[in-house]
Amino acid sequence: MTGPIFDRRLFTGGFAALPLSACATMSPRSAAAGVAVSDFGMTATGEPVRLFTLTNRAGHSAKIMTWGAALTSLVMPDRSDALADVVLGLDSYDDYVARSRNFGATIGRYAGRIAGGQFELDGRIVHLETGGGAHSSHGGPVGFSKRNWTGRLDETLEGPGVSMTLVSADGDQGFPGKLVITVTYRLTHDDRLTLAFEATTNRPTVLNPTHHSYFNLSGAPGRLVLDHVVTIDADEFTAFGPDKIVTGELRPVAGTPLDFRRPKTLGRDLATPDEQVRIGGGYDHNFVLRGEPCVLRRAARVDHPESGRRMELWTTEPGVQFYTANAVEMIGRDGVPYHPHCGLCLEPQHYQNSPNRPEFPITVLRPGATYHSTSEYRFGRAD
Repeated sequence: MTGPIFDRRLFTGGFAALPLSACATMSPRSAAAGVAVSDFGMTATGEPVRLFTLTNRAGHSAKIMTWGAALTSLVMPDRSDALADVVLGLDSYDDYVARSRNFGATIGRYAGRIAGGQFELDGRIVHLETGGGAHSSHGGPVGFSKRNWTGRLDETLEGPGVSMTLVSADGDQGFPGKLVITVTYRLTHDDRLTLAFEATTNRPTVLNPTHHSYFNLSGAPGRLVLDHVVTIDADEFTAFGPDKIVTGELRPVAGTPLDFRRPKTLGRDLATPDEQVRIGGGYDHNFVLRGEPCVLRRAARVDHPESGRRMELWTTEPGVQFYTANAVEMIGRDGVPYHPHCGLCLEPQHYQNSPNRPEFPITVLRPGATYHSTSEYRFGRAD
């Protein structure tokens, strides 16, 4: 393919969508590899929610909806080339609004917790919306995962893509500055799902977006992921106290259940009486990644020996939040029950509560600067 199927058109509530009949003009080759756009629902304010289906030359696919700029499906092969969805999701837009646990969502402005729902910036105390809780979490009660983004096709020779853009007003959920943020999803022809973030602001603010898919490489969403073999390229993690707020301590993983420096099955130490695992109800910890931030390097690897699927996370972020769906108990897509540990999240990001921890990597974005972050979920065959 030599260019975009649709020439940079916009798809969101404020713009007219290209009629779906236009998809019929694609050549047979384009229909097999490219982008298709469909309706997925309607917001309470009457904005259409669009679903973009990216298909690469191998016939593998990813679906991203404008609500929450969320990945709803990711179909990848096993060792026998049988295809299955490797992320958890729900059946409809209404389900995502009513009972999603951030399945596949883009989280922001700030992933994780900010203690007390406040922080100091340039000598001023900033107070955040907490929804009645003690702390700010995942950007507030109406964070980025609960917004309808603007979608735009962004296809290149590497593979089909879609750029999702959101304008967050000054004071949104208490955060200062008008923020314009874009995340571009691309499914490359060699089975990398790439996410590239860019953002600018007109006032000093803090920013820490991430991606929140629940992966289950078995392709059977009713199964638990305890048999997945996990490696995390980190020698330390940010320990937290009883309230799950990080203390500022970078604690060595050596000698703890959080030691994933060598491959081990996720379930091996999950039931340990270790205090950190007990407080989290499982794994829900930020790992301090090796290597230089802002440089794309491997952060983690997950193998599923039975299916033969492998996923590696590569990122420019300084940390990765590893979460094992500890609080998930619900009916998921196609009526399948989702139970605790039905999936695992690898969320590339800065550390939680960094605005209150000057010893952590900074998360301040200022006018005139552009935020950049890149992450890739790379799929292949396990050894």
